This record gives sequence, structure tokens and C-alpha cells, in this order.
Amino acid sequence: MSASGGTRAIVAALGANLAIAASKFVAFAFSGSSSMLAEGVHSLADSGNQFLLLIGGKRAQREATPQHPFGYGRERYIYAFLVSIVLFTVGGMFAIYEGIEKISHPHEVEHWYWPVGVLVFAIIAEGFSFRTAIKESNELRGKLSWAQFIRRAKAPELPVVLLEDFGALIGLVLALGGVGVSLLTGDGIWDGIGTVCIGALLVLIALVLAAETKSLLLGEAAGAEVVKEIEAAIVDGDTVPRIIHMRTLHLGPEELLVAAKIDVKHDDTAAEVASAINAAEARIRAAVPIARVIYLEPDIYSEAEAAKGADPEATPGGPGQVAGH
Repeated sequence: MSASGGTRAIVAALGANLAIAASKFVAFAFSGSSSMLAEGVHSLADSGNQFLLLIGGKRAQREATPQHPFGYGRERYIYAFLVSIVLFTVGGMFAIYEGIEKISHPHEVEHWYWPVGVLVFAIIAEGFSFRTAIKESNELRGKLSWAQFIRRAKAPELPVVLLEDFGALIGLVLALGGVGVSLLTGDGIWDGIGTVCIGALLVLIALVLAAETKSLLLGEAAGAEVVKEIEAAIVDGDTVPRIIHMRTLHLGPEELLVAAKIDVKHDDTAAEVASAINAAEARIRAAVPIARVIYLEPDIYSEAEAAKGADPEATPGGPGQVAGH
């Protein structure tokens, strides 16, 4: 995933959220709408989330050290996980609390034109941010559905911004509905109901983000298409007849570790084996540039060795196909 694409989406979301947060707090001060207060806190939390994503992206660029020999690429996953926590607590739980408080002690919305005007402005600004995130994501999504893209993306920024912006737009519609029904009925309880709905939506989105970023933190393998490209690059049919077994692991969104046991001819000399390994590594890096850490172990193919590294769910393949990964 392009880091620049993710950064553009983050900056667009940050600018929109800062402007929206300021307008919502002004609207709350003049109208007393709890939906406006909840939405203001939500936008402020979203702005903090974008700062966290930018910090994570910056820290992930640090050079590897003896204590962290594989670098700091996973910092981006850590900060994305923090975003899900902030969204759950500051965004979702605060909105639910504020909504329950408003339902228990409803009061009429004053100066209705403030919240309505701000909500319309916020929908336009969030729509711009969401459009930017969609545009950047479409360049990488390919034929994947949106749900598949969010689940399979190895870089967390675009999925986070997409879900945040989507939640913000739905929340704004709910807030507008709550304020509108309160104005029509003269009953402020609807403003509180809209606020609770906003909180429930944010909690749901936060849980989805937490689940996805947790999976990335634990360590995910390369996608199926990338694995196929690596397999094809390793096997040349001559010096490397087949792969005995292989593992891949994302050290960060744009850094991949490849470890494989490869088949070599039993009568090859040490120099010939070394040459075959070096050539295979060069082919891997040419085919998959993010494969920056590669360990290839030569061995003589046997069913027993292939079984040791086989995935129980994998279908055994013929020459040139991984026994399991």
C-alpha cells in the first residue's frame, strides 16, 4: 500500500475534522444540543486519531537497531490500534453517556439554525474527506470488495480513515435526524436517541478496527497473490526445482520477511548452491520489492521434509508449488 496515498487521506481527514469540531462546539454552545456536543467530541477524537496515524507513520521510518533488527514498521499497527481504543472510549462511550443523560433529562433544542447549519457544513466537509479516502483506496483495492479491502489491507491507514469517515457521515445523518425530529415534535428526547445511536455506531466501528489491527499486530502472512509471485520467482526449474515449504510475515505494511526451504540437486557443489540462492533472492526482490528480508535454506526434497512445514489446510502441489505456507 502506498504510504503517500494513506498520508493524503489522513491529512484530508485531519483538516476536515478540525474545522468540523470547531463548528460543532460553537453550535452546541448556542443551541445546547447534546447531539452537537457528542459530534464535536467525536470530531475532536477523530482529529487526534489522525495525529496518531501520522506519528505512527513517522516513527515506523526509523532505521533498524541491534535491539530491533527488523526495524519499526509495526509502529503503524500499534498506533492504528490506539486509534480504535480512542474511537471506542472518547467517541463511542462518551456519545452513549451523553445520549442517555439527554434522554433522562431532555430539553428543547434552542437556536435550531446553529446545529442544522453546522451539520450540513459537516456533511459536506466529511464527504470531501471520504471522497479522498475512496479515491486513494481505489488505486490499491483492485477487484476486492470494500469489506475484503478493509480485512486484507496490510497498511492500516486507509482502512482506518475509510471507516472513520463512513462512521462520521452516518453519525451526522443520525444527528441531523435527532435534531430535526426534536424540532418537529418539541421533544428533546429524540436528540438524545440520535446521540445514543451515534455512540453505538462508533463502538461498532471501533471493534471492527480493533479486530483488524490486532490481527496485523500478531503478524500476518503475505496475501495469496503475493505468495504466488514469490513462488514463481523462487522456482526456475533448473537450479531450484521446487519449494519444500515457505513462510511469509509482514514486518510492516511495506516490508515482508520470506523464509523458505528450497530443493537443490544432490550433486550441486557449495558454490552452485550459493549461486542458486543468490539468484533466487534477486528474482524475489525483482518480483516483490517489499520482500526485504529473505532467508532461503537449501535441502534435498523429501516427503518427510515437505510434511514438516506443510499447512494442514493446504492442498499438496506438484513441482514448483509450496507444500504449505
